[in-house]
Amino acid sequence: MKIAAIQMISTPVLQENLLTAQRLLKQAADAGAGLILMPEYWPIMGLHEADKFKIAEHIGNAEQPGVIQQFLADSARSLGVWIIGGTLPLVSTELDKVLNTTLVYNPQGELVSRYDKIHLFGFTKGTESYEESRTITAGDDVVSFDAGFGKVGLSICYDLRFPELYRSLGDCALIVVPAAFTFTTGQAHWEILLRARAIENQCYVLASAQGGQHVNGRRTWGHSMLIDPWGKIVDVLAEGEGVVGGELDWANLSAVRTSLPALKHRKLAC
Repeated sequence: MKIAAIQMISTPVLQENLLTAQRLLKQAADAGAGLILMPEYWPIMGLHEADKFKIAEHIGNAEQPGVIQQFLADSARSLGVWIIGGTLPLVSTELDKVLNTTLVYNPQGELVSRYDKIHLFGFTKGTESYEESRTITAGDDVVSFDAGFGKVGLSICYDLRFPELYRSLGDCALIVVPAAFTFTTGQAHWEILLRARAIENQCYVLASAQGGQHVNGRRTWGHSMLIDPWGKIVDVLAEGEGVVGGELDWANLSAVRTSLPALKHRKLAC
């Protein structure tokens, strides 16, 4: 099965981002991808932290979905692919906060899984400062889903620094990481952490990133990539909009786990 990740440079305008996402999703599907991952914050990279409140949605049912949820469902159905919808802001029970949530849609356009980001990014270095906990409510649940070819583990951006989350997912064929890594932290750690997660969990890792200079002044690292269970980078896009991807090679996954059965050698539970 071929899988893909799209890379964006999202703006503060939802409609602009919807059009970009539509174009890139079609590009990935036309290239043969049966599962497509989108980046974190793809619907909006606001001028201010609170801008995401303006587009926050309630989890909708089939009759009353939000604009973003409708777009994801319609795209999955029309393209006939699995879509792992990066993240979108969902209304939180906490005042002046949202959930940063991944929604998964099957090729029939049905919502089949939901993951709320557990680990919230905080970073200060010089004039650069981020604190997601000011506007985001953390999730609690570790989530995976069955995509037909095997189990897919869900994670988001800063989760990448917490290996215990990935071990809690269990035996996955694929782990996905939608992200908006900053240029500073991405340059230092992004590839190293992604490859480590692939190696230690002996599975494919697909990462979809924001990748460039945004209207709000933020620069994201990009480098969306697909990594195989041996830690080899199959495909990567440094910066700019585009698509990365490749085949899930089951023979390769099986060979890695057979020759080095590290998952069976575990002695300590997470």
